[in-house]
Amino acid sequence: MDFASIKAVIFDMDGVLWLGNEPLPGLVEMFAFLDHRHIPYRLATNNSRLSQKDYVAKLAKMGVHQIAESSILTSGLATAIYLRTIYDAGTTLFVVGGSGLVYELENAGFHIGLEGAKAVVVGIDREFTYEKAKIATRLLLSDIAFFATNADKNVPLEDGLAPGAGSIVAMLETASGRIATVIGKPYPAMFEAALRQLGTQPHETIMVGDRLNTDIEGAHHAGLKTVMVLTGVNSRADAAIYPIQPDLIAEDLPDLIRLWA
Repeated sequence: MDFASIKAVIFDMDGVLWLGNEPLPGLVEMFAFLDHRHIPYRLATNNSRLSQKDYVAKLAKMGVHQIAESSILTSGLATAIYLRTIYDAGTTLFVVGGSGLVYELENAGFHIGLEGAKAVVVGIDREFTYEKAKIATRLLLSDIAFFATNADKNVPLEDGLAPGAGSIVAMLETASGRIATVIGKPYPAMFEAALRQLGTQPHETIMVGDRLNTDIEGAHHAGLKTVMVLTGVNSRADAAIYPIQPDLIAEDLPDLIRLWA
């Protein structure tokens, strides 16, 4: 890869910057490296559980203090932006998801509730219950709209993989016979939003991710250069047989810094 042509970076978070609440090696050094070279970045995650403010606080606890809220793009925020192109402020949405998704939707002017809901919106939900599934299924059977922040089947944590938003989406799709409209990676909305914010062209921007079917494939189709790190979901062996190859594979962030330098 010709790093000399790279003017900006988009990072995934889970499995790239941390596992759960444990920072991965090279986290602080990676952002210091980019800041020293005046290379802008965005942090784009399919995880909708936390808000931009929550992620800034999380990074600060891990020793990275220079990240602004505007540098963070979650699938929850991308979903809120997308839904405002369809629905007016004050529209009621039924949400299966965490506080971060609820915050972004409310901040966009939506009402979160059941009565009069115009759509079901699904994200990662660590308090997911059968009762929530039942309510969402019955709403979907009434033929209201169905949106998902992302379709990631699992998410990497400190102690291994755990169910992701996609596992909840799949359950509701099975129960209702409906297919969700997905906003997050690998679909183009998040990549396009990040590029608009960065002011760079796809060919001069790197996507750094750990997941082949979202980070790497989505960025490839959007025209970005891709770097896969091996600290999250997929392995080098996975990459060897995947139809879309990353432009570069790095063991971790310290290895990426070394290769770039």
